[in-house]
Amino acid sequence: MIISLFAWGSAEKNVQFVSPFPAIIHSMILITGGTGFVGRTLVRQLVNNGHAVRLLLRPSQRTPNVPLGVPVEVAVTSLNDESGLRAAMRGVDVIYHLAGGENQGARTNLELIDINGTRTLAKAAASARIERLFYLSHLDADRASGFPVLKAKGIAEEHIRESGVKYTILRSSILFGPDDGFTTGLSLLINSSPGFLPLPGKGKTILQPLWIEDLVTCFLWALHDPDTINKVLEVGGSEYISLEKIVRTIMEVIKKRRLLVFWPNPYMRALTVVAENVFPRFPSTVFWLDYLAVDRLCSVDSVPRLFGLMPARFSTKLDHLRGVNWNKKLLSRIFTRHG
Repeated sequence: MIISLFAWGSAEKNVQFVSPFPAIIHSMILITGGTGFVGRTLVRQLVNNGHAVRLLLRPSQRTPNVPLGVPVEVAVTSLNDESGLRAAMRGVDVIYHLAGGENQGARTNLELIDINGTRTLAKAAASARIERLFYLSHLDADRASGFPVLKAKGIAEEHIRESGVKYTILRSSILFGPDDGFTTGLSLLINSSPGFLPLPGKGKTILQPLWIEDLVTCFLWALHDPDTINKVLEVGGSEYISLEKIVRTIMEVIKKRRLLVFWPNPYMRALTVVAENVFPRFPSTVFWLDYLAVDRLCSVDSVPRLFGLMPARFSTKLDHLRGVNWNKKLLSRIFTRHG
């Protein structure tokens, strides 16, 4: 089922970048995960650049969180329904595959969503003769990884590479921006903590935050850059920052002070598992703890070298955290179930 839809409302602030590559307007671009953190920004930029967009939505009783003020089509089907996927791909040239289960926490089924869903999507894409398939993965994705999300992403990458469809895989560092799971989640935890904030290990894990608009710009420019075809590209922010410094920076922005207490990872994991079972959308998940267990880095010149774009510095793109009623946001978040 395909429905034309215009989401009425105030559009998000437009952020546009001029691509150094010749523009090619495709007849239709299909996006999985288009209502999520990355997807909403990608949809807006694609439409602003003249592309027609179709969102792939899984069947749900909840109203989809489509980007405000952006005209899109909608196809409703499961990632594991091959015939439904082929129908959703009619008239489509390009697919951006962003859907994944990691943000749903320990209750999610990574094999069903990330592994089997990607395999079915790639198979349907090959059958539909899709020209290009883009996939958002993580740094350190590998089927041999001991971390469930990275293992699932690694296997999903293999399904895409073996499909026969021209692909571009972006392995991204940790992302941040409005309504993200990282800076917003940390802000919620800081605000709700009772004078002290537990952090895993010693807070010395080194991260490389990448602003959401920069990632999406890389995805758009890759669409017009033939040198990115059949490539797995690692992208990250312009600086290496410790988790402790990130948390202290966020505390300054939201004007909250907390004593940082460093707990062993097993204790943090146990606490998080309990919290996830009590609250359906607790700001931290066991998958986040896995991600923070070791440094997640690539070359700091990855984005300038590959795309000629200088990524924004972390501290300059935190305005989305200012002036927020964090108590109200926390209550709304933890008592809202996934659709």
